[in-house]
Amino acid sequence: MSFCKDCVKGVTHEGTPTGKWEKIGGVDCYVATPTVDFPKNKAILFLTDVFGPQLINAQLMADDFAGNGFKTIVPDYLNGDPIPADALIGENFDIMKWFPNHTQAQTRPTLDKVIDALKADGITEFGATGYCFGGRYVFDLAFENIIKVAVVSHPSLLQVPADLEKYVASSKAPLLINSCTVDTQFPLESSAKADELLGGGKFAPGYKREYFEGCTHGFSVRGDMKDAKVKAAKEGAFKAAVEWFLNKL
Repeated sequence: MSFCKDCVKGVTHEGTPTGKWEKIGGVDCYVATPTVDFPKNKAILFLTDVFGPQLINAQLMADDFAGNGFKTIVPDYLNGDPIPADALIGENFDIMKWFPNHTQAQTRPTLDKVIDALKADGITEFGATGYCFGGRYVFDLAFENIIKVAVVSHPSLLQVPADLEKYVASSKAPLLINSCTVDTQFPLESSAKADELLGGGKFAPGYKREYFEGCTHGFSVRGDMKDAKVKAAKEGAFKAAVEWFLNKL
């Protein structure tokens, strides 16, 4: 498996996070809770890119999901060892040296601890939204039907068409894909294959793909908010995710 240069490229966003850090199943998690009444049996798992929940961008987005009525959990499934935010601003970072210590064998058990603890605390329905690296885990959770609703934005580490075919065969979770023009991890050919296999009503639970022309892998979570096109795309991908969860979860 490989990554692309855009997996460790982007912009740190500005704002003041309003959630808080909690231990869930012994795992550090950033938790964003709605300030209004919300269904206590539902939660969104926000599965981050390689920068983890420590990156303010992820925290601010989790707060925004909470602002739309969803309790949102951002697990530190990278076990306290994300790629540092300095890599976003030109620091050289070798992601392929980092990755062997962050494979499924090291990360999935951590994620499962969080999910098991949330279930024990009364959560019966999960949505999941995954960005880049996190998109792989959304697919895996959907394969096992642990989640009820799935959203991925410029997902990484997928095998196409195999993972799309497996999704059709095994998952019951409606799937939203936020895609873009420049993405070696999920290129236009992969988008076309997803449409072919899941689109046109072929996938009964529901399928939708949004396309943000001219944008690059990572735009929805690390895009430059000073670029009007990227800002509009980031906001559009977030809006699409919220509407998907509102309709399906």
